[in-house]
Amino acid sequence: MSAQERLTDALYGLGWGTVKKLPEPVAVRLGRAIADLAWKRRGKGVQRLESNYARVLPDATPERLAELSRAGMRSYLRYWMESFRLPAWSAERIRGGFVAKDLHHLTDGLASGRGVILALPHMANWDLAGAWVTTKLQTPFTTVAERLKPETLYDRFVAYREGLGMEVLPHSGGTAFGTLARRLRDGGLVCLVAERDLSAAGVEVEFFGEATRMPAGPALLAQQTGALLLPVTLWYDDSPTMRGRVHPPVEVPEAGTRAEKTSVMTQALADAFATGIADHPEDWHMLQRLWLKDLDPARPPAGGTA
Repeated sequence: MSAQERLTDALYGLGWGTVKKLPEPVAVRLGRAIADLAWKRRGKGVQRLESNYARVLPDATPERLAELSRAGMRSYLRYWMESFRLPAWSAERIRGGFVAKDLHHLTDGLASGRGVILALPHMANWDLAGAWVTTKLQTPFTTVAERLKPETLYDRFVAYREGLGMEVLPHSGGTAFGTLARRLRDGGLVCLVAERDLSAAGVEVEFFGEATRMPAGPALLAQQTGALLLPVTLWYDDSPTMRGRVHPPVEVPEAGTRAEKTSVMTQALADAFATGIADHPEDWHMLQRLWLKDLDPARPPAGGTA
């Protein structure tokens, strides 16, 4: 393990070991102070966040984008402060920490016994939403986690999420898809963060007017198992309570090849994500390159020519 990896692991360990013991108002102030400091330093992550927001709001002035990136960093640090403290939250605090709109799409799907896939972007606090599902709805679910370096950090995240009632599978290794399919065929719930492709082999979609790739997994699982595919978007408001919306189901097209159906369904997910992100851009925590033109600067914009 390199010195940088040891430092990273130690910092996350400090977060889970120390921040969770702080009174909530102190943790809130600490998160905001760290966010403002990071924003003022304008490192690569802040610059990328601002660049991504420029795709969401193409007519925004530089002043508006700067204002938005500051709010975005505060939202991002709120996510971390909450996540470090979640293991210490009471069941009552978790149940009161999230309110979902159009929840019937999820509860009706679970009641049908056909299995449900929740697909969501990196918005607000997806871990809190998951803890709410296991606590308020008393419904366990399975998810997938990206393998992080160092391995001890990945183990920390797995232990943290398993402590919140989730079954966590590694993204790599090739066995996750089969396990997810079995859970769905048994009528279970699967939750996947799904707007960033980690395989470089995802489905190309149009997202805020430009091309990117998103994972094919949610659409393929729905086709293979008959499970209901539901987009979800999350956001914060000025209260301690997070908000969310369960969007209408993404249906499997009646005609077309598997690849064609997957393309249509993944585009429908992208459109639902875009709706939620456009309404609450500051709560979209995308500090990485996402669009293909950013990944490959030689690539022309959507609609352009080579």
